[in-house]
Amino acid sequence: MTALPPVVLDLDDSIGPLAGELRIPLQDRQEALRFGCGLGVMRDLAKALDARLPAFERHGTVFMGSGDFHHLSWPLVARSARGRERASLRVVVFDNHPDNMRFPFGVHCGSWVRRVALLPEVRQVLVVGITSGDIGWRHAWENQLKPLRAGKLQYWSVGVDTGWSRWLGLGAAFRTFADTEALSEALARQLREQPAPTYLSIDKDVFAPEVVRTNWDQGRLLESQALRILEALGGQIVGSDVTGEVSAYRYRTAWKRWLSAQDGQDTAIDPVQLADWQAGQHAFNQRLLEHMARVG
Repeated sequence: MTALPPVVLDLDDSIGPLAGELRIPLQDRQEALRFGCGLGVMRDLAKALDARLPAFERHGTVFMGSGDFHHLSWPLVARSARGRERASLRVVVFDNHPDNMRFPFGVHCGSWVRRVALLPEVRQVLVVGITSGDIGWRHAWENQLKPLRAGKLQYWSVGVDTGWSRWLGLGAAFRTFADTEALSEALARQLREQPAPTYLSIDKDVFAPEVVRTNWDQGRLLESQALRILEALGGQIVGSDVTGEVSAYRYRTAWKRWLSAQDGQDTAIDPVQLADWQAGQHAFNQRLLEHMARVG
């Protein structure tokens, strides 16, 4: 899979050229999709992707631009899941946030994981590298608890007090570590010992700022630790996507401006700084593709 050409869903002009890429221009959908959208908008996108993408086994990693578009992983996982046996697909998500929060207006970049966990072909979703307070007790009520309780979802976190999960009988759904080194070692060991067809979704906000810069609050994962996890997934990856590019944008939709501000998102970036961060992002994307190709 990883030797196949990468796909660029070009929504925000943030992704530099990648060798052998299939680039699909989608800038006209940016406002409708960015941060969040109604289910009808997502269904329309899924149909467009089905019409324009080759079969999932004939293309490589899909790059989607800003982490504001991480909910596009939902239709991509669904494409990869089609035709698989029930509860046969594992989904591993690198993310500084759980992306399993309540959202009453459709789906957004912080709520899509629940939708993926509901797919009958998906056995379990592991969200790894969380350092965000989104899974702390102050935000416990915002998390969708059903997939956690059902064993369909597990959080792997560093430095967050998740003691509230034990009060609700959800302790098995929370794996908490002292640091990202311990987390990466434990996850790599589990992935080797429990091989399964795996869809991998990477939001680069999981990485420490010295690795790559994004416009969301970032985690602590190092590139070497991510590579350890990728190596453990050697021969298991059946589909993958990457978000977390950095781009400047002002929402035309008032509720998106308000919600993104509440989430602490920074989309107003100095042009010189933006160019520097995007150059670092591009170099990281190229390394990431090399890592993926090596692990196969």
